[in-house]
Amino acid sequence: MPKLRPIELEDIVLYQIPSALTYSPDGTRLAFEVTRADLEKNKYHTDVYVAENGSARRMTFSIDAHIVLWESNDVLILRRTLPEAESGMTELFRLPMAGGEAEPWLTLPFDLSEMKKAGDSYIASGTISVSDPDAYLDSPEVRKEKAEALKDEEDYHVVDEVPYWFNGAGYTNKRRTALFLIRIKDGKPVLKRLTAPAFNTDSFCIDGTTVYYAGSLKQGLESLYNQVYAFHVDTQKTETLWRKTGYSFGGLFTLDHLLYAHVTDMKEYGVNQTPDICLVSKNSVEKVYIPTVSLNSSVLGDTAEGHGGSYAGEGEYLTLATIEAHNAIFALSPMENRQLACRTLWEQEGLACTMTACKDRIALIYQGWDHVAEVFEMNRDGSRLTRLTNLNDAALTGRYVAKPERIDYTSCGYDLRGWVLLPQGFSAKKKYPAVLDVHGGPRCAYGETFFHEMQLWAARGFVVFFTNIKGSDGRGDAFADIRGDYGGTDYQNLMDFTDAVLETYPNIDRARLCETGGSYGGFMTNWIISHTDRFCCAASQRSIANWVSMSFISDIGGYFGPDQCGAKGLFGDANTEALWAHSPLKYAANVKTPTLFIHSEEDYRCPLPEGMQMMQALVESGVETRMVIFKGENHELSRSGKPKHRIRRLKEITDWFESHTQL
Repeated sequence: MPKLRPIELEDIVLYQIPSALTYSPDGTRLAFEVTRADLEKNKYHTDVYVAENGSARRMTFSIDAHIVLWESNDVLILRRTLPEAESGMTELFRLPMAGGEAEPWLTLPFDLSEMKKAGDSYIASGTISVSDPDAYLDSPEVRKEKAEALKDEEDYHVVDEVPYWFNGAGYTNKRRTALFLIRIKDGKPVLKRLTAPAFNTDSFCIDGTTVYYAGSLKQGLESLYNQVYAFHVDTQKTETLWRKTGYSFGGLFTLDHLLYAHVTDMKEYGVNQTPDICLVSKNSVEKVYIPTVSLNSSVLGDTAEGHGGSYAGEGEYLTLATIEAHNAIFALSPMENRQLACRTLWEQEGLACTMTACKDRIALIYQGWDHVAEVFEMNRDGSRLTRLTNLNDAALTGRYVAKPERIDYTSCGYDLRGWVLLPQGFSAKKKYPAVLDVHGGPRCAYGETFFHEMQLWAARGFVVFFTNIKGSDGRGDAFADIRGDYGGTDYQNLMDFTDAVLETYPNIDRARLCETGGSYGGFMTNWIISHTDRFCCAASQRSIANWVSMSFISDIGGYFGPDQCGAKGLFGDANTEALWAHSPLKYAANVKTPTLFIHSEEDYRCPLPEGMQMMQALVESGVETRMVIFKGENHELSRSGKPKHRIRRLKEITDWFESHTQL
């Protein structure tokens, strides 16, 4: 059998990634976006495709565009960013299905987040400033004057609330997501802001001419809880449905004119608790479905985009779910007792990262172990899965893709599973180096899906192994709950898995074991190197070293740090001790493992000082280390960083492994 070509480092920029699935109102057309890398310009381009009658065609060629909504069955509304566009404005274009270029439609005087039809009007969410909440009413002349006045402030960030920044969005102080009613008059938009200046809109849905939305006032410190409202377009009146605190509402949808939401009180399992589906009415929140698994997609990959998808229509609610190490599609239908009955329409090993539906079909973006993400379609009952695109076939044709070999093992009383990727031509008579890769989250999951970085290491001659430990998603809240146990059961699971892999493949060279992970996996890398020296080297990515500092600087730190470490708050010796007990930095004097640190300058989730502290501690102890800081990147470097930066990141890690595993 001829030897297949190996996966190469630079292949990561060859993959074309589909996203943003949406059916036309009559369901005859499916629109979606495809993102491709431009290595020369170190950026990405996004094209719009439309599938009809089982085949897809590219609709945009000379522009970068993003789908907003279907205006009708024959016209798609797109958002474009033109070189001459004003900052803070959104340019919308109409793309006719009959052919031709997209033509200008509306200019909205705010940064658009989402837009939906409500009868003859539109409802949109977009960014405003609390300091100037009615700027959307300004004339072009006034906008220009204000822009000139703001130039004197360009060199400064002034913050007086928390969080004041958010990963991927930059500094967000005094910025809010407002809800707008938009009417079209004489071809121009007439806007009315529906929410108070300090109100943050979390989610909204539309039932006819009624707009349901959830959100809360942010005044100084953002609350974890929110309220629910209804705006009636016909009467122009707003009704409060739930004003009490104690619940977090999201994912609003309607069935048969009844409002439902994903609701959590975070009392039993903290901030990572799975929301229940609740029926929401005036002063009433009634649980009608209690999930046993997460109703989203938390299976990880580095060549797929999106983490969820749902659709409400034809009397049922469809949603993605994560079961063990793969995804499924659930259908929830109301019963006579108002509870929702659940049935599984489809499930398959691999990763389904985005899903939508129409009256007779379901579309999803699916990725198996042997192929990169593609668009698929199936019947509404989950039958006859059909592939619509072949975006990435050329990138993998003739290449060796290692198939995940499953390993079942037991650790700390749990039956767990992991996988191993073997190099091409693997021989039991040869010694191999190996890499343990730890996922982020921690409430995420690895599965039998294509993962470029792991395939690259297998192509370079490494055995790659990965697993879902206590804290991972797919097995319910109790299994995912590691509050107050970070570095405990999860760490032991990883060591036991490593032992299981070495027992199964005794020709792995125990002196050439490498380890890496990002986010939670970065925390775990820092924990591993400070608690064992069994790995010859490690690469810690976007990590946490010190839960005390992280809790006071991360965009989610104020609530996530104490919650995950079993502290009751941020202040007082007992809480500080709880945070410090789970901090790898506390144990840094034990480190002997050569460690590479990868971090992004604009990572506000696991901020740069976290990596700096651990790296500096290693230097102080005389441990070999190196830190690579990526300018202009955030927490999503490995998945959506600039093309050259993604290549450099992976090269740094791969070179580090190879330099420390040479015999």
